[in-house]
Amino acid sequence: MASNRVPLAIVYDFDGTLAPGNMQERDFIPALKMKSRDFWRRVKAEAEKHDADEILSYMHLMLDRAQAHQVTVRKQDFQNYGKNLPLFNGLVDYVEQDENKDGWFDRIKKYATLSGIKAEHYIVSSGMREMVEGSAIAKHFRMIYASGFMYDHHGVANWPALALNYTTKTQYIFRINKGSLRVYDHSKINRHIPKKEREVPFENMIFIGDGETDIPCFRLVTEQGGNAIAVYKPNTRGARSRCEEYVKQGRVKFIAPADYRDGRPVDRIVKSIIDKLASDHHLDSLRP
Repeated sequence: MASNRVPLAIVYDFDGTLAPGNMQERDFIPALKMKSRDFWRRVKAEAEKHDADEILSYMHLMLDRAQAHQVTVRKQDFQNYGKNLPLFNGLVDYVEQDENKDGWFDRIKKYATLSGIKAEHYIVSSGMREMVEGSAIAKHFRMIYASGFMYDHHGVANWPALALNYTTKTQYIFRINKGSLRVYDHSKINRHIPKKEREVPFENMIFIGDGETDIPCFRLVTEQGGNAIAVYKPNTRGARSRCEEYVKQGRVKFIAPADYRDGRPVDRIVKSIIDKLASDHHLDSLRP
């Protein structure tokens, strides 16, 4: 392992977890001259008609409608859409009461470092990789696993390169676990690697998500000894009760509003997990 510090992977869904709503709905779908509800209704109809995956269906519809309405779909175009994505409170650097404070990602990394923990942030999302790459927080992630396109010699999107649905998202949890981070590289992902030799043990993982598409990842991380946190949009009717069901079902250990400011519940939960991880590691080092 490259570092003597204890590894910690904090893995996030994106839509509904770090940003409200679906990222395609902000600017891209309106550019297609469609309402969001009509776009997603069409996606479901196409998936049912062809017995197809819904993620591949929405990616196909994006390209099909873009061509029909002369909307450019180069990588930079998608990244530009990502620049305008709204984010939940606390994620980016902010100034409060004239005091400069770190945003969530730097703050958690610094807190972990003081405890001898090497924290790394990752995205595992069914949303658009290129839009996440264009967002204000992209620089904080070691890896961004999300649905993305291949591009032709003109730089125009022409085919899906990667599509992450409910269950395939768990593959990328295993990639982080084993240290097999490149999507094209399967040399380690299917190889038996003893738990003690894996780059990030499941017990050293936190998965933060918000809804049904995250359930397989919630369950995988929880059942393997890690910590799953379900977040919900603050001040939204019924949002907390839905997350409480995940706790009752044993899918997550914690719930919190999607508010990442210093001292808010999700901040306290993650810092407490870091404290416990550091304490457990210290006790292990004292055993004969």
